[in-house]
Amino acid sequence: MTQSEVVYEGDLRTRCLHEESGDVIYTDAPKDNQGKGERFSPTDLVGVALASCIITIMGIYAKGMNKDITGTKARVTKEMSKEAPRRIGKIKVVIDSPHSFEPQIQQRLEKGGLTCPVHHSLHPDIELDITFNWGAK
Repeated sequence: MTQSEVVYEGDLRTRCLHEESGDVIYTDAPKDNQGKGERFSPTDLVGVALASCIITIMGIYAKGMNKDITGTKARVTKEMSKEAPRRIGKIKVVIDSPHSFEPQIQQRLEKGGLTCPVHHSLHPDIELDITFNWGAK
């Protein structure tokens, strides 16, 4: 079990400590919700968590097939819902891999990535748009 500590530091900022590693992430409220927007917002981290989870699971699948997806990256766009309550309305993830594999390998990697725990944990009202680009430069 992983434990983290989140401390409110004032001015709509938190410090998030991953206790096992000592890594720290700071969050700010976004500019459209009274914040400075100088750091990731908590809802930004949801999109980042989704993309990093997909790529991590793809890496596990790739490793199991003796393939390497090093250099694969994702661009994440998060949109807030326009209606109340304030929530994430859409997350768009574009995954660009510099690698190109046989179509059946790419399909297994994509399907594997979509089995990630974050993907399965998101509320079904959040629209997800996930695209995979193979051989991207």
